[in-house]
Amino acid sequence: MAAAIVMEKHGGPEVLVLRQEPDPTAGPGEILIRNTAIGLNFIDIYQRKGLYPVDLPAIPGSEGAGVVEAVGDGVETFAPGDRVAYISTHGAYAALTSAPAVMAAKIQADIKEETAAALFLKGLTVHMLVRQVYPLAKGDTALVYAAAGGVGSLLCQWANHIGARVIGVVGSAEKTGLAKFHGATNVINRKEVDNIAAEVRNLTNGKGVNVAYDSIGAATFEASLDALALRGMMVSYGNASGPAPAIAPLDLTRRGSISLARPTLFHYATPDRLPAMAEDLFSMLASGALKAPTPKTFALKDAADAQAFLESGESTGPIILKP
Repeated sequence: MAAAIVMEKHGGPEVLVLRQEPDPTAGPGEILIRNTAIGLNFIDIYQRKGLYPVDLPAIPGSEGAGVVEAVGDGVETFAPGDRVAYISTHGAYAALTSAPAVMAAKIQADIKEETAAALFLKGLTVHMLVRQVYPLAKGDTALVYAAAGGVGSLLCQWANHIGARVIGVVGSAEKTGLAKFHGATNVINRKEVDNIAAEVRNLTNGKGVNVAYDSIGAATFEASLDALALRGMMVSYGNASGPAPAIAPLDLTRRGSISLARPTLFHYATPDRLPAMAEDLFSMLASGALKAPTPKTFALKDAADAQAFLESGESTGPIILKP
């Protein structure tokens, strides 16, 4: 038996309960990982609330890092003892997790497992955003929401490395300095600015941004669309304030022939793409182009407190759970 966080119903953080569960096994094509660190992500909260459906009862958690305990039939890329990071649709909030081998990558020797767990899913998400959904180029201007958060801070750094200008959006004055530290040229505190789109226009001499990376959802959707330059792209990739509303295609035309994308990582980090994405991410970390902030750590048993903290909007940088 191994410790795991289980949710039997949707609801608030209180539905996350620590239990002893039967040890999982490595089925065909799977690896069994003894987790040493588990990443915390908004997708975990969306699943807890029922916004992203999962079969109940369920063990939440979408990423982790640890040591391979066993490999299933057909797995030739990993062996017991390998240090790995992985992404999964669920199941990471546990001492032991079985995951498809094609959704894992070996951790380079100079990268800590805590760092890998904190940044693997978030870093792959940033790769998806700046390399695939909207291939960001030198000279572009990007609007980045939650610019001091787990994904946002990496997004600012990666965009800055490419040579793009970043206009960051944060939710408090305290986060302004963090966003600038991570590469934002300008920072908008949305608690102090009534009209984000107008402020963006002011900062860009009326042109707007080439791309808006919006993880907030309902509360900022219209502002992001209105902040775009001619032929710009709105990338809505999160629902922190609730799902974004529907929009008519002609509204995109009216705003300047803009485009709208709503990607999810699991449609981009597919088995054929994940190895190259992971290699790019770890290379960026190893070169120093991405600097990993020290994650805030909670014990696995305190997963409910960790999710409540992430949901509060007070967090900066990544959060991990330790079994």
